[in-house]
Amino acid sequence: MYKNLSVGAVIPACDEEDNVGPVVTALLDLRTDAGHRVLDDLVVCDNGSTDATAARAQAAGARVVAEETPGYGMACLTAIAALHPVDVVLFVDGDQSFEIRQALDLLAAIANGADLAIGSRALGRREPGALSVPQIVGNRVAGLLIRLLWGRVVTDLGPFRAIRADALRRLNMRDTAYGWTVEMQVKAIQLNMRVVETPVNTLRRRFGISKVGGTLKGVIGASIGILGMIARLRCRRADSGKTCDNKEEKGP
Repeated sequence: MYKNLSVGAVIPACDEEDNVGPVVTALLDLRTDAGHRVLDDLVVCDNGSTDATAARAQAAGARVVAEETPGYGMACLTAIAALHPVDVVLFVDGDQSFEIRQALDLLAAIANGADLAIGSRALGRREPGALSVPQIVGNRVAGLLIRLLWGRVVTDLGPFRAIRADALRRLNMRDTAYGWTVEMQVKAIQLNMRVVETPVNTLRRRFGISKVGGTLKGVIGASIGILGMIARLRCRRADSGKTCDNKEEKGP
């Protein structure tokens, strides 16, 4: 519980056996100034791992659900569905790339009235090698497009973020892959939600390689997913819930 708001954390993870345990532990150790635990629930979605990710997460104290269909968005959707009812959902990657204590800054932004709080890596400090060149360039291009198309300044599509649960339901999230983060931010803009950015520091991975910036497949997939989502949402008719191809968006 944080300032009378119940909080649930979601961690999508694939082959992060060396990283996920410390992330779970750090989240469960988060305390308010009064010494009370911040999290009311924590779910790790094991997204088809071939290592001990699920076992390490569970040993650290997380509830673990399995999702064999690959995809960042799919893992997030599966974890959200498993969460107990909460007021705020916190999204964290399971790769030790963030300072977990800064989750309190995201939650403070929500408590102060924001619907969606984005942890901006561009506004915070970054360890050398924490982000690849394609990740940095991709974020800048996506931010520029969002500013041109919707007139809103976006410095990052970072995965470290918090959102009110009622706002998340209104967004009707659909993407199952790399377009997840930009879908959330652009839909929030389209619905005139209050979106704020909070500086977060980015750490270099201690174990493994990034699924996005560390492989050519990840770079290409993320680029297509993000740019494709921006294009679809740009021509989405918000008043009718339809996209350019005239297919209605159904609820989950």
